[in-house]
Amino acid sequence: MQSNVRTGIARTLILASALAAIACGGSADNGPVSLTGAGATFPYPIYSKWFDAYYKATGNQVNYQSLGSGAGVKQFTEGTVDFGATDGPMSDAEITAIKGQVLHVPTVLGADAVTWNLPAIGKTQLKFDASTLADIFLGKITKWNDPRLVALNPDAKLPATDLLVVHRSDGSGTTFIWTDYLSTVSPEWEAKAGRGKSVNWPVGLGGKGNEGVTQQIKQVEGTIGYVELIYALANDLPVGLIKNKSGNFVAPTLASVSAAAAGVSLGADTDFRVSIVNADGADAYPVSSFTWLLINPDVADANKAKAIKKFLEWMTSPEAAKMASELHYAPLPAPVAELVKARIATLKGGGAVLP
Repeated sequence: MQSNVRTGIARTLILASALAAIACGGSADNGPVSLTGAGATFPYPIYSKWFDAYYKATGNQVNYQSLGSGAGVKQFTEGTVDFGATDGPMSDAEITAIKGQVLHVPTVLGADAVTWNLPAIGKTQLKFDASTLADIFLGKITKWNDPRLVALNPDAKLPATDLLVVHRSDGSGTTFIWTDYLSTVSPEWEAKAGRGKSVNWPVGLGGKGNEGVTQQIKQVEGTIGYVELIYALANDLPVGLIKNKSGNFVAPTLASVSAAAAGVSLGADTDFRVSIVNADGADAYPVSSFTWLLINPDVADANKAKAIKKFLEWMTSPEAAKMASELHYAPLPAPVAELVKARIATLKGGGAVLP
């Protein structure tokens, strides 16, 4: 699987040359445009490839800072970036604070993977269910050979090693997805910690960004945590099987994330803020989510508005979808992609609908 990740990354660079043939808008009226964005680390691997490809095709440069979804929402709200990025949609209160001037544009789907550092079990792929994961993150399971883990993994020969939780220390959409799942499946978790980009963690060590959590797990034996799937794969970390709503143990894959989104039904007037954790479906991976760009529906600078719109139009192309798949992100389901295209067509620059 590790070699597949490297192959996928290499292929995205090859695909970038094909973008020159896409009607991606080229340079804006006054020459190439520079855009700034900040936010989610969850989709950073695909965003970095997309922005690089967009630059090579158009000359329009995107400076994206992978700071976490909380920072993305904050900087978008303060107007210090041209767009934000988040894996946890803005709340009604956050949207009201900026007078509703935001469009949540879903870009791809991804998965939160549970991963660990436990050399004693080698390459064994562990199984988890909802109540066990909730109790691990509540601090109620403190040893790797806890009877509940042993019952789920009778052949793993789990050691009597201390189990140490690692979680995000920053405001994080990856955390929102994880705690959205735990809140959905565990009333106790919902009552004690709840869902959010930041929560009051009952136990554990914090790491900044998916990168920080990944490094903590790699360096400290006995740790367990959650990261976006590509970070586990790229760092040769194990990923667990999680029991879904249908009672099946499912690994995070393109197919299982797509299966989680299969039942999504959105109206024409949707704001795209939808959760797909613990979705129905025999093959659905239960900790899956959309991730979103935060876009101002009427950008004052018309040239920047055009560059943003043209990027979003390309983002829904087959070329972009192929790049996403090769980095283990699931492309938008076709009905959702069509709704996104229709909404992109309504974007304005300087008060006028863009061509």
